[in-house]
Order: sequence, then structure tokens, then C-alpha cells
Amino acid sequence: MEKREGFFGRFFGISQSGSNMRTEILAGITTFITVAYILILNPQILADPFVITGDVAMAAKVSNGVFIGTCIGAFIGTFLCAVYAKVPLAQAPGMGLNAFFAYTVVLGMGYTYNQTLTIVFLSGVLFIVITVVGLRQAIIRAIPESIKMAITPGIGLFITIIGLKNAGIVVSNPSTLVSMIDFAQWRNGGNTELICGALVALFGLIVISVLNARKVKGSIFLGIVAATLAGIPLGVTKLSSFDLNLANKFRDFGEVSLFKLDIAGLFEGKGVTEAVFIIIMLVLSFSLVNMFDSMGTLMGAGRQSGLVDENGEVIHMQEALMADAISTAAGALMGTSTVTTVVESSAGIAEGGRTGMTSLVTAVAFLAAIVFAPVVGIVPAAATAPALIFVGVLMLGNIKDVDFSEPTDAVASFCTIVFMPFTYSIANGIAMGLITYCLLKVFTNKAKEVEVLTSVIAMHLERRANTHTKRRRAVLWVYDLMFTNPD
Repeated sequence: MEKREGFFGRFFGISQSGSNMRTEILAGITTFITVAYILILNPQILADPFVITGDVAMAAKVSNGVFIGTCIGAFIGTFLCAVYAKVPLAQAPGMGLNAFFAYTVVLGMGYTYNQTLTIVFLSGVLFIVITVVGLRQAIIRAIPESIKMAITPGIGLFITIIGLKNAGIVVSNPSTLVSMIDFAQWRNGGNTELICGALVALFGLIVISVLNARKVKGSIFLGIVAATLAGIPLGVTKLSSFDLNLANKFRDFGEVSLFKLDIAGLFEGKGVTEAVFIIIMLVLSFSLVNMFDSMGTLMGAGRQSGLVDENGEVIHMQEALMADAISTAAGALMGTSTVTTVVESSAGIAEGGRTGMTSLVTAVAFLAAIVFAPVVGIVPAAATAPALIFVGVLMLGNIKDVDFSEPTDAVASFCTIVFMPFTYSIANGIAMGLITYCLLKVFTNKAKEVEVLTSVIAMHLERRANTHTKRRRAVLWVYDLMFTNPD
């Protein structure tokens, strides 16, 4: 007798997708564990301007408020991906965008935390509008096939370098920019904590690889658990006391974060024209980086999971884009920086997640993290890093779909791939790929192959190089900051 499918199975079409409930749940947990570092890192980043300026009391309030806001904002966005878009994607505050929020807008330009939340909210509203009118979808369709095929391996290399960095395996070097950690420091009394972290990450990568090769389900999740346990005797996994103290967190959340937009403050000390101009530029900065980051992640993850139609377009694209737009605005109302589709979703997809059930599990985990924050905090970056590296391996395999036979397409694809990891930005990779594509087609008498919207996008991205007046130099400055995407 055929086993009857339950409500969630029918709602998400789990069996039709070739998956099963166990795989979906495991994939959702894997995604959450891989992205859980954001719950710890985001409050630290948004509170850091107040630490730097010496306002320790405000830093503590912002940190507590942002933690709750990050959990709720990530829940809202991921829940929308689950029940509305029905795709196995997670949403959370984007790394890089939170740094732009904290260090550029708050610390550098002097806007307050609440004023900057207002700017993020406005960028979310703009996102909703352009999604409703179909502009975001049109932009995605305007991206040449060669660039689309290059996005997935580019993201693979990008998350690989994130993993190597988080593991402490790749470190900065003033002479060569980056280098591998010197394990010989162990004998010379060097930073043994960093060495132990790197060893834990390598151990986790081996565990994941072996289990995957043996076709063991949940290999990535089990690898993270194994690395976390291995880190205990080495001091990498910190078994800190379980100090929940939720009352203080919720009090500060209500006081400084929840629905605490400051629209009037954006115009203080400035003329109306100047204030409006700067606000528009900042809104566009947040919006454009978010759009290309989420767009790249969506297309890369869609192709990796097989969620594409016969035309190569991601299934449920409209719904996924709307979920992304709504979550940006909702996240700002909760007190956190731009909530977007996160590249770590690839970890759950690699684990076999194919439906919105994966996202639903991740969403519930985000909400539960409010209570179980200490458990989330126990998992070190060195334990999640091997998951990112291994997913990078899987995504890089898609490079076989890139056509390198046509020189102009080959160079544009190459730029897309290499600029993502080497500039630490998905947006930069797509931007350089599009600009290179258009220029090469024009100068090789193949301009007719370039769609009008494609050239418009490329020219818009290139606009930062063409400004002369003081006001236009302000635009250039914002654009430079936007594409620097500090981390």
C-alpha cells in the first residue's frame, strides 16, 4: 500500500521534486548552521560604530536589539521563501551591506542607526515597486547566457574564499596580499589558536568529503558537528555559559530597534535639496548592491538545485524576488540591515534541499535561535567553514557549462568568475562581466548581439567613472563605496 503524503509534503510538492521529508529537514538545518554566524556577527558590526566612538551603553543596546531584529528579519524573509516562493533559499542580513551600513553611513557620514534603518527601509520599498512592475525580472533576462552560466562557478569560488578566510587557512599578507597560514608557528610559539582553527576546518572538510564520497546523507551537517566536537579539546569551540538573559535583549529591541525609523532626522542640518539627493544616492547604493547580490545568488542556487525551466530561467523567480524585496523592508522595521538571499543557501541545496520545506525548517530555526542563542554561538566559524569550501567545490563543477569557444563570451565569463572572489563581491563580478561583455561586443562589430537593457545596465554600472561636478563627485564617492563592498 502506497504511503500517503502529509500536508507539508503535498503543499511543497516534496515527492514531485525527487526529495523526501528527511532530506528537506536535514538540508534546512544545514543551511541554518552554515548561516548562523550572521546572528552573532551582524549585531557586532552594527554596534561597532558606537564602540569606536566610545558610546558603550548605546553599543550594548544596539547589539541586543539587532540580535533580536536579525533573528526575526531572517525568519520573515526565509518564511516567505518557504510558503510564498516555495524555494530552498534562506534570507538574512547580507555581509558587506551591513558593513556599508555601519562603517560608511553611520560612522563615516554621521547618520544615526535609526536614520540608516530608514534608508534601508526606503530601498526595500523601491525593491517592491520595481519587482511589481517587472523591472527586476527584465534585468535578469537581459543578462547574457554566457554571464548567467559563469555566475554559479563564480559564486563557488566566492564562498570558497569566504570559507578559507573563516577557517583561518588563508590569511592576509602585506607582500602577496594573501597567503596560507604558517603551521610552523606551532613550534615557534605563534598564535596556536589560529592554527587549531585551521586544523579543525581541514578536519571538517575531510569528514564531509569522505562521507559525501560514501553517499552518506547529511554529510555536510555531520561534518559541521564533527568539526565542532573536534574543536572542544583544542579550544576552538567555546563552551561558554548559557546566559540567556532574554529580558534585556527584548527590552533593548523595543527601545532602539523595533519600528524605530527616523525619517525627520534625515533632513536635520541639511537643505532639502541636498538631503533628498544624498538619500536617493544612498537608497540606490543599498538597492543596487542588494539586487545584484540576490540576483546572482538566486540564479546560481537555482541552477545548482535544478530549479530552472526549459528556458533556463529560475522557477518561481517572481515570487523569490518579491520575498527578497519584502524582507528588506521588514528587516529594517525590525532594526537590522538589508535582509537578502544569502549565498550560504547553497549548503542546504548541496545537502539535497529542493523545496520550500528546506526554507521552512531554516526559518523556524532562526526564530528558535532567539532562545537558543548560546547553542548557536557554540558552533565556531572553523566548523562552518569546511561546509562553505565543499559547496564551493560542487558549484565550481558548473564551469563545464561555460562556453569558452567564443573569445568575447569567454573573457566576459572569466571576468564574472574571477572578480567575485578576488573583490569579495558577487555584485562586482556581475558588473565587470556585463561591462566587459558590452565593450567587447561593440569593438568586435557584434553590437547587435547586445540587448538594449543589457547595455543600459552596463553603462549605469560604469557611471562612477564619469563625473566632474562637486555633486557628481558625491555620487562617485557613494558608488565607489558601494562597489568596494567592505567586509
